[in-house]
Amino acid sequence: MKKIIITNNPLVYENYKDKMEIMYSATYTYLEVLSNARNKIHEGHRLLTHPLSGSVKPNETPYKSVAVTIEKGSLDMESLMIIEESIETAKKFIFGKKTPRWTEKILEDFRLIDFYLIKGAIESMDQFHG
Repeated sequence: MKKIIITNNPLVYENYKDKMEIMYSATYTYLEVLSNARNKIHEGHRLLTHPLSGSVKPNETPYKSVAVTIEKGSLDMESLMIIEESIETAKKFIFGKKTPRWTEKILEDFRLIDFYLIKGAIESMDQFHG
């Protein structure tokens, strides 16, 4: 199954830029990654990974990666509902308590967590969908 990854994680970008379509910017905020995913859903793409996957809260990490289908169809209401709810949840966390100014070592850890979450999801999809 072909995918588009929407990310602000340079580690995800470097590992997947030659393997699949990537919508990447180091300047995307966590919410901008989710908003870009919502835009793709409005264009007819479907979510392939949950926008709030993992146990790291949106106000703890600046990094997020979301996968959507490369194929477009009609508006998928389930994907739209999930992304809208995820954006609202992320806003509550982010506006309730800002992301701390982490050290580079901690940021590296957050990049790795996000990378392994999306990597595991992609490998699972590829295993079951070819």
